[in-house]
Amino acid sequence: MIRVTTNNRQADDAKQKQAMSPEERQRQMEQQQKLIAQRSAAIKHKFAIISGKGGVGKTTVAVGLAAVLAAEGHSVGLLDTDITGPNIPLMMGLEGQRPRASESGDAILPVSTSSGIKVMSMGMLTQHKDTPVIWRGPLRGIAVRQLIADVEWGELDYLIIDLPPGTGDEPLTIAQSLPDVDGMIVVSTPQQASLDDCRKAINFTRQLDLEVLGVVENMSGFICPDCGKETPIFGKGGAEDMAKEMGVAFLGRLPLVPEVVQLTDQGVALTDPRMPAPIRQALENIAAQLPGQ
Repeated sequence: MIRVTTNNRQADDAKQKQAMSPEERQRQMEQQQKLIAQRSAAIKHKFAIISGKGGVGKTTVAVGLAAVLAAEGHSVGLLDTDITGPNIPLMMGLEGQRPRASESGDAILPVSTSSGIKVMSMGMLTQHKDTPVIWRGPLRGIAVRQLIADVEWGELDYLIIDLPPGTGDEPLTIAQSLPDVDGMIVVSTPQQASLDDCRKAINFTRQLDLEVLGVVENMSGFICPDCGKETPIFGKGGAEDMAKEMGVAFLGRLPLVPEVVQLTDQGVALTDPRMPAPIRQALENIAAQLPGQ
């Protein structure tokens, strides 16, 4: 189990696994996979948020959908698998909080928000929020497997998995280890650089025989806080056109609103009345298209 103490010990756990014989590693992987399947069976719907590029607002979409689903009365878990750049604790208002071990000592209990969302992130396990996780790809993959095997989520309606940018070890580990994933939501901004990388994310998902649940266009037009006028700073509609071209659903647009940055940095939920109405309405419309809705 990942120890809820220091980052060095987490690295030691992962390195110890790498030092095992192939037979020992195989036995442990099989036992771990059984535990993953057992925990996964208690979760009705599981989907991941992916992007081909960093900085497109993927985590904003993840925490926003978690907030909307929880506000509707669903039991929700949020798993941050960005091992080297976890932002979920900040955006969920959970900085400085740490998960506890279960009474039996063989599982980790996720941290719960005031709205009941269960959250787990590597950012809750490091010694300090500025402590870097300096691991190569295989160690990150091992850590992701431990996060999904060792965290005791209990019964959930939804588990939302926030993936790091790209199509590397963490997304691949989730796709190959977590059974019965409903699919992936692809987040892009309207400009071409992001769209090109998101095509790769869609093809990555298809090659792993997972469903692309749809595309979300973030930063789709800047809304002036003074006059309310919308200006397409990064363009508008590019992700929708790309979704049609790739034959996947377009779930909706999130506008670029300055207040969102300020409030999410304070851990304010995207469903909070202080959030601009266009953001709240857009997230509600996207959530209405999710499996199980």
